[in-house]
Amino acid sequence: MYAGGTAKSRKRCTHPCKCSGNPANPDSCTCSMREVLQYRSRISGPLLDRIDIHIEVPAVKYRELADRAEGESSAAIAKRVEAARDIQLERFKGTKVHCNAHMTPRQIRKFCEPDAGGHRLLEVVTEKLGFSARAYTRILKVARTIADLEGTENIREQHIAEAIQYRSLDRKSV
Repeated sequence: MYAGGTAKSRKRCTHPCKCSGNPANPDSCTCSMREVLQYRSRISGPLLDRIDIHIEVPAVKYRELADRAEGESSAAIAKRVEAARDIQLERFKGTKVHCNAHMTPRQIRKFCEPDAGGHRLLEVVTEKLGFSARAYTRILKVARTIADLEGTENIREQHIAEAIQYRSLDRKSV
């Protein structure tokens, strides 16, 4: 939730709590859990519903930055993204929609049908975390994109689970 940047730009980002402790040092926060929850509740639910993905990105430790281990290359990631975009262009050929984010309710019902495990997970999570109808449809669209990135035709439970993880500010508890 912390955007970093200059002192001027930090005023426009969302801090994790009212004390705005040093994001590089989580121990510098002086707020209680109740204060953090109260501070975060100031963000409008209807506003959060309109954001597909919201996650907290912790500061990276030097040791991790300096690690020379090979990860997936940018070229490989770009190739996967391009393949997913091609899938979406083909899916929506002949319509005004060109990507999953812009699907209509009818298209969501047609293209975002999760497997049985995904349905069960959505039911449990929607009840426990109190997701709105808008958050529910955004989870389905993000899960569809995750499945596309994986090159999978069907949305599976793990795609739903990953999409739910990207809704951290919707949760009733931290």
